[in-house]
Amino acid sequence: MHARREYTLFDRLLIVGAPLLLAVVEVFHPQPHELLNLDVHTWLAVHYAQVALFPLAALAVAWLVRDRAGIAASICRVAMFVFAAAWTAWDAVAGVATGILVDAAHKSPAVDVWRAPIDAIWTHPVMGGMPGTGPNFAVLGAVALSVGAIAAGVTLKRAGYSWPPLAVLVASSFGITIFQTHAWPGGPVTFGGFALASAWLLRESRLEAVPDPRPFA
Repeated sequence: MHARREYTLFDRLLIVGAPLLLAVVEVFHPQPHELLNLDVHTWLAVHYAQVALFPLAALAVAWLVRDRAGIAASICRVAMFVFAAAWTAWDAVAGVATGILVDAAHKSPAVDVWRAPIDAIWTHPVMGGMPGTGPNFAVLGAVALSVGAIAAGVTLKRAGYSWPPLAVLVASSFGITIFQTHAWPGGPVTFGGFALASAWLLRESRLEAVPDPRPFA
């Protein structure tokens, strides 16, 4: 069994705080049923925040195994990099770019003129955002997220952590895939689950680090 590491205040803020903040932001993600009727200010605020929070949430999971060696730990780091790169790029186009066009349409006297360019982005097979179409970057990122979480779980189980928080970590990584959205409920379930699992793991590390007060137990 490998030794568990002690986590600093910075570690704890990153590991728990980043996915928790992302989960909270995702609660306010507007549902894109009709793009031209979006609350575009909320939409843009959420997507601007996600440009930073997706990479931070990926880093938070990778940080759980940053001192670990082995194939599973390496897979976790690579998978989380792929998730961060794919989802940041995809969300910047499908989210930010679409929101900018919708905002311009709202300010235009001819709103319908903007529908074609908005749909060109929204229905794009690689960078689009239409639910159910499975844009390539979104699918790649979602798969990488689950692979990274599973690899982190394997690594941390070998380090002596218990099954329950690792089960939460792995199960929650499929929330976006199951619900096919990172708006409510997919995003909050996934990243809220990461925050819960990470806090649980950190608590196990803290309890492990506390010496037994009984000298001859």
